[in-house]
Amino acid sequence: MAAYLCPPAVIHGEHTVETSQIVQEVRDRHPHAAWAPRIDGIAASTGIETRGWMLPLETAVAPGNGGALRDVGVESAQKALAHGGFTQQEVDRVITALEAVPARQTVQERTAPAWEAVQSYGERAARGALQIAGLDATDIDCLITSHSTTPALPGLDIALANKLSLRNDVMLLPATQWACIAGTRSLALAADLVAADPDRVVLVVIAEALSTTYQPADDTIESLIVRLLFADTAVAAVVTGRPRPESVLRLDAAWHHTLPGTQDLHRLETRADGTHFVMDRRGPRAVQETVTAMWEWLRLRYQDDPDSWHPDVLLAHPGGTRVLEYMEQTMPQAWPSGLLDYSRDSYTSGNRGGAAVFDILRRAHDAGQKSGSRAVLYAAAPGLTATALEGEWL
Repeated sequence: MAAYLCPPAVIHGEHTVETSQIVQEVRDRHPHAAWAPRIDGIAASTGIETRGWMLPLETAVAPGNGGALRDVGVESAQKALAHGGFTQQEVDRVITALEAVPARQTVQERTAPAWEAVQSYGERAARGALQIAGLDATDIDCLITSHSTTPALPGLDIALANKLSLRNDVMLLPATQWACIAGTRSLALAADLVAADPDRVVLVVIAEALSTTYQPADDTIESLIVRLLFADTAVAAVVTGRPRPESVLRLDAAWHHTLPGTQDLHRLETRADGTHFVMDRRGPRAVQETVTAMWEWLRLRYQDDPDSWHPDVLLAHPGGTRVLEYMEQTMPQAWPSGLLDYSRDSYTSGNRGGAAVFDILRRAHDAGQKSGSRAVLYAAAPGLTATALEGEWL
């Protein structure tokens, strides 16, 4: 399967959002929520103090254009009030009051600015990856993209093909619904593509504006956690079928796993006011099942060397602290500690969804990971589905 990965380019959201800002905004908006007295403890339990967003917090919480009568219309409201026996003076006062009530943003108002940001960030990451790999846009034979939180057609693949001036014959493979698994699954797909043609050059670009799932009106404890977790990031990397001077990781094998009957545990829902990420408390336990299955895959892969083989670094998408804790608890006892240090470091500034594994890989690279280090990359996503890769640092 050998595929060669160049260091990724990582573009973090430029707008720093403090956890204390989110806590204050939520407390002011939902002072009587059942979980309001526990909000400080819930925020502290995430371990995240700041995160970067592509757009500022003020954009996420701003009211929509128009007042509360936007959907029904002023004329319809006037007629209804008049039929209800109100005088014209009373009707005018009620209409004025209703027009002053802020409306929620529509899905278009919420998504359109984020989609523009995703394209801009994606382009910057792509150009950065090409520069790192020492390649030009004309060298790219295939482009794989993912952007789950900003649905668009045409998508990021077409946008980047135009912005980067890619060749007309480049294979475009958009994967907008991969979500958190985009990092590992895109690399697995890229590895298959270069295995079929070792001269092929693949560019992977993932740009996620997860902050679009920040929905101010939602008052469930799950929506509070969503507000606190997510960060915005764009990443990109070049994968080749032959080693290059810039290559840092050789990918040797991939593994895929899907749990049946778990499609409703975590999901995105598009509603009138935008995209909502719906969490289920059973989710972490289901993700843990995929971790156990991954350990079994590695055990079978190295069953001829069970006592001495172990990864030297584990680049795992940190969906949350519970998943990382479970991974550590279920590792073979002989494995060294600290395998998840880069994953934990990435998580302290937010859950980056599909961009997370590339961000973690970049951190390992910048820290000077030693040549010959054995690496395992892992991610799970709504579905629930997981992909892992195993390889060696160059």
